[in-house]
Amino acid sequence: MSIFVDTSAVLSVLIDTDEFHAQASETWRRLLDGAEPLVTTNYTVVEFCSLAQRRLGVEAVRFIRTTIVPVLNVEWVDPLTHDEAVEAVLTAHRRDLSIVDCASFITMRRSGITSAFTFDSHFAEQGFDLLPGAGLLPSASP
Repeated sequence: MSIFVDTSAVLSVLIDTDEFHAQASETWRRLLDGAEPLVTTNYTVVEFCSLAQRRLGVEAVRFIRTTIVPVLNVEWVDPLTHDEAVEAVLTAHRRDLSIVDCASFITMRRSGITSAFTFDSHFAEQGFDLLPGAGLLPSASP
């Protein structure tokens, strides 16, 4: 079974002052040692690269490109998934729910992925199992 990798988890791994850094780093090591494929979307990659660049600098983007992305199966968001994600945001009418999150949920459902490495409670709201499973961020952008 594949595991979806979300922005909140990647940032927690990268930012050593993050409140979830130790938990995220341990989970990341365990996932890398495991047999489950790690999946994300290109939208999520753009999101975590952008936030890492802003918070940590360009070297963080280089690290992501050379170390993190190569171990991920990146699913590219197609026009239909994009439109469905935008529609989901508009339908939910929630300021704290992003197109990136909705594209992730759609991709997970289509791929039969039930677990996400995340600290974002939106994934639990959508019925997904969370790894590491504790210490959730409030439902807000990473």
